[in-house]
Amino acid sequence: MDDVEIRRGYFPGSIGLVLELHARYYHAHWGLGMLFEAQLARGLAEFFGRYDEVRDGFWIAAVADRVEGSITIDGIHAADRGAHLRWFIMSDALRGKGVGTRLIHTAVDFCHANNYRRVYLRTFAGLDAARHLYEKMGFKLVNQCPGTQGGIAVTEQRFELSL
Repeated sequence: MDDVEIRRGYFPGSIGLVLELHARYYHAHWGLGMLFEAQLARGLAEFFGRYDEVRDGFWIAAVADRVEGSITIDGIHAADRGAHLRWFIMSDALRGKGVGTRLIHTAVDFCHANNYRRVYLRTFAGLDAARHLYEKMGFKLVNQCPGTQGGIAVTEQRFELSL
């Protein structure tokens, strides 16, 4: 989509807008509520409290200044555990239009440029569109086990990509 701009880095309000995008999506599609949103808010706050633009990556997909998607690379443990791909989401308006692919390519290219040897992500079963994009990029499912998200039972999954 030509009217979608991929922007790198923090800007005022971006943390809250990414949180809102996740909270609305996961409530509408999975019934996740306050516990999930609070957990997500803590994770975002912790990450941005130590954000280093050389080591970490944060991108949003914007249409006319509306945040419609996001992706993050948390590089704090890249040397030993791998870079952590986090908070990847697309709005319903842009899902299936190639913007998610652009965001994932941007994040993986950042990992290549930083010489990160491995990228991993944690998700849960049932997010089929995202899983398709991960596997298209070469991520492999390496582990899955029962878990919970926001008090709801899910099958947690870990995907990895060797670079």
